[in-house]
Amino acid sequence: MKRFKLTTPPRPVPDLEFLDVNDQPISLAELNGQARLINLWATWCAPCVKEMPSLDRLQAEMPRDRFLVIPISLDGPSKPKVAPFYKEQNLLSLRIFYDKGRKAMSTLGVTLLPTSILVDPAGRELGRLEGDADWDTPEGLALMRAAMS
Repeated sequence: MKRFKLTTPPRPVPDLEFLDVNDQPISLAELNGQARLINLWATWCAPCVKEMPSLDRLQAEMPRDRFLVIPISLDGPSKPKVAPFYKEQNLLSLRIFYDKGRKAMSTLGVTLLPTSILVDPAGRELGRLEGDADWDTPEGLALMRAAMS
């Protein structure tokens, strides 16, 4: 993926608490043991909207017990827009997550939406991509599979 920047050496990802679709808190540290692609996005961000279907197809291709796409919505007060957006876009494989207190961007050092951060099972950042991407390409799938090992 042409704009994917490797993080060398891989560094620990700071823990971040966010909410699931039922407003239950979850933290990144709880998900150690599986590779993750953290995606910060919003319904009002056109490039974010463009890439969501490919993230959904990526999650559908990957074993959920070993790899999880974590799309964290930064919609804030417009949180009620996210579930209908998933339905309109027919996003069936992605789970819904929300940024709690709008801390995700600063905690993860993100300045642009969308930004995706690839994390290995040990909780280390392997790399990141700013802007939208086609994640379900053979190249993208190979990158995610490499992150799992």
